[in-house]
Amino acid sequence: MPDLIAKSPLAGIAPLTRGGTTLAEGQAGAITSIAPYPGRTPQVGALLAPLGLSFPEPNRVVSQGAARILWAGREMAFLIGAEAPAALADHAAMTDQSDGWALLTLAGPMAEAALMRPVPLDLRLSAFPVGRTTRAPLNHMQAILTRTGAQEFEVMVFRSMARTAWAELAEALEVLEARAKAS
Repeated sequence: MPDLIAKSPLAGIAPLTRGGTTLAEGQAGAITSIAPYPGRTPQVGALLAPLGLSFPEPNRVVSQGAARILWAGREMAFLIGAEAPAALADHAAMTDQSDGWALLTLAGPMAEAALMRPVPLDLRLSAFPVGRTTRAPLNHMQAILTRTGAQEFEVMVFRSMARTAWAELAEALEVLEARAKAS
């Protein structure tokens, strides 16, 4: 049997910096989807409390240290950077999503403008503040976007679409940088 080597979704691609904005592969670590059974959201919240977390409201992220839980859709959240308490299985459907998603980070003065090219949402800080998350199309791909700082975003896409998402965001940065140089 051959030896398999685990690789990240963007293995071999170095971070790209254009106009002071850097596109890089992020490291999410463990990702567990949590979908509370009907009427069990309070119990799920109570079981997350020892981690310093609670089940997030729509379009929100709750963080405590390296652990965070982000809204991932109706009645679903992703627990990232922490192991899910075993007792959650009595109150929610849970699945390990760790190998199914790629995480890209975009940080710098052009991050907002670069993301708004392929994403049909107003991602300005006033409309999409730090700690906000959403599911939205990134051109033809579904993505989960999270604002992690005034000029910083995380973009999660299905692992199989990581290189396409990278290419889309890299092209947006190239266009913005060329436009800035031409001005």
